[in-house]
Amino acid sequence: MSEIILRARGVTREFRAPRRTLVEKRSVSFALQPVDLTVRTGSSVGIIGESGSGKSTLARLLLGLDRPTAGVVEVGGHAVDAGASARELRWLRRAMGVVLQDPYGSLDPRMNVGRIVGEPLWALGIDGDRRQRVREVLARVGLPGVEERYPHEFSGGQRQRIALARAIVHRPQILVGDEPLSALDVTVRAQILDLLNQIRHEEGMTLIMVSHDIGVVQNVCDEVVVMTGGEVVEQGATGDVLRHPRHAYTKQLLAAIPTI
Repeated sequence: MSEIILRARGVTREFRAPRRTLVEKRSVSFALQPVDLTVRTGSSVGIIGESGSGKSTLARLLLGLDRPTAGVVEVGGHAVDAGASARELRWLRRAMGVVLQDPYGSLDPRMNVGRIVGEPLWALGIDGDRRQRVREVLARVGLPGVEERYPHEFSGGQRQRIALARAIVHRPQILVGDEPLSALDVTVRAQILDLLNQIRHEEGMTLIMVSHDIGVVQNVCDEVVVMTGGEVVEQGATGDVLRHPRHAYTKQLLAAIPTI
């Protein structure tokens, strides 16, 4: 059995609406019901569900970008306190990398590619030849010699490669993808998916993939977590869950996949 690298226990997230009058009670909406999640070192876990299911909220809590209303998230046996200072959370930023949905929106247009990709090395105080590491990782994602160019000079697929390079440049233990392929066309999506698989296996990273695309999860993830209404309704080995779904919502998701 691999050791547990990430664990969420009883994690919830609620939001309170602002009062419209002084005497009105503030209504509460639950973006995330109590969720338990265990991720083992070297595994790949897909979190699927429709928009509003709570999967991106869960990803933000796992990354320490938001604080749970209740429950605890642990990475490498250490509790994550999203309210801690940037310096206090440096250990978490070193352990995790993230690729977001919109590659252009996540890249600073005023910075060249070399600075964008190398930023985690400087921000996290990673020792060694940082410029050489940037060159290495850009070559690894298929974009050698582009350090002086800017994001607007690249296609959507190339920008997502740059975002991936930035996410792995500091050699994180865990890579989180929050809908990283949904903004790309089918051909480019397949290329990035293959690249993601190769890098994950070569670097020995643990992968958490948030997606509404069951096909993506099926191709890259060993385990799957199905969410709806802020709750986990089914989880297990990807093949077992997708071939023999037990929950009605999982069956509904699979039935909605278009066939030719």
